[in-house]
Amino acid sequence: MAKDDSRVLLLIDDEPAQSRVLSTLAARDGWRSLAVDNCDDAVSALTGEEGKSIAAVLVDQRVPGETACDFIRQIKVERPEIAVIMLTASTSPLLAIDAMRAGALDYLIKPVAPERLLTALRTATPSIAPRDELHPLSEKVSPILEFDAMVGTDTNFRTALAKAATAARGHGHVLIEGESGTGKEMLMRAMHHASTRAKTDVALASCAGQAENALESALFGHEKGAFAGAFDRQEGILQKCDGGTVLLDDVEQLGLAAQETLVEVLETGIVRPTGAAHGFKIDVRIFAASNLPLEPMVADGSFSAALYEKLSATRIVLPPLRERAGDIPALTRYFLAEIGEKEGFTHHSIADSGLSLLEAYDWPGNVRQLQTVLFRACVHEQREALTAHSFPHLSEILGDADRGESRARGLGVLLYQDDGNLRPLEEIEADIIRLAIGHYRGRMTEVARRLGIGRSTLYRKLADLGIDNAA
Repeated sequence: MAKDDSRVLLLIDDEPAQSRVLSTLAARDGWRSLAVDNCDDAVSALTGEEGKSIAAVLVDQRVPGETACDFIRQIKVERPEIAVIMLTASTSPLLAIDAMRAGALDYLIKPVAPERLLTALRTATPSIAPRDELHPLSEKVSPILEFDAMVGTDTNFRTALAKAATAARGHGHVLIEGESGTGKEMLMRAMHHASTRAKTDVALASCAGQAENALESALFGHEKGAFAGAFDRQEGILQKCDGGTVLLDDVEQLGLAAQETLVEVLETGIVRPTGAAHGFKIDVRIFAASNLPLEPMVADGSFSAALYEKLSATRIVLPPLRERAGDIPALTRYFLAEIGEKEGFTHHSIADSGLSLLEAYDWPGNVRQLQTVLFRACVHEQREALTAHSFPHLSEILGDADRGESRARGLGVLLYQDDGNLRPLEEIEADIIRLAIGHYRGRMTEVARRLGIGRSTLYRKLADLGIDNAA
């Protein structure tokens, strides 16, 4: 993203140390921060000389306290174009709902990972404000650790899941590649949950948005006095997870020096914290995820060939949502069911007009983006069924063109062709089987039972109808 000194972030926080950290993080993406420690000063800043330059407000919920939502409403009345982000230590979804209904764009739970904050701030850029709904919320539905939560019948997707399930039961390191939002972190957690190390320690280490020295200390640890600012000894994640699993997210952003250190750790099984006189014997398994294909990075020298070889003995590629659009109805039903179970939410269905709109979009943010859009729609929609009107930003982007019937008929199975004649029975049967596989999340025994046929009969029909089930 291009840097723009005119973008000012107003920080409302009564903790100076936290304000400095947030300001430093925001500066990496070109933001200049203006920090105040109370609401009165915040209002003065918004109406003052620099007020017009303020593009986003980050307010710590503890400052206005119980009146946080009223304060957000006040900001939106004064400056409706400003993006407001709430920062809180509370994990209650009720607060998230109230804050968003009051006008907050996003909702971050402390401690905030750097990439979460930067993602939220990027949505606040005025040039993309009309599409704010289409960017990921940082905190929404809790992650689920089961393979059953990975919904979809697309051939490439099911192949990836089958490969992951097999790899989970093994002992080697695993590399998962795929665009942001395709479910890599969720898959890594599901793999750990299904592995022989399921009851051991697991930790997520993100390589994005962190200074190289800080990331190296987080991974490998350091001794007290090892460098300026090392006031205490820090045990690294690799050492903490001895006997367990480390989920290494955004591995493509790991610095070359740290990559070489990690190669040495994996080869020797010994991690040596910075400044330590000796190393520590460890046994860790690594599931690494990358938003970019690593092989081209190895070719141009920006990623260690040795580390790639260590991680990619098993390599899994998750397809983007635009390449598995037929899974959108099943994913939509699944997310709506999950959201409906959250405190403060009601259960929503989706009308075909809404589903057709979802299917017509390309989803650059993939499954995570779809989840976010549904979450926002459920927050604001008072009616039971979500329609095209429940997604105004999507409608604005896609226009009012007639999108026809839902491509995958997520609310049922399409019986008629465009010319009014019935579709062939074989096609209808194939759609029903696909629908059942998606609805029961690939559990083939359950699919066969619900369809009233034997499991062997189901697999025969899959072969006859050309439906590939890799699960």
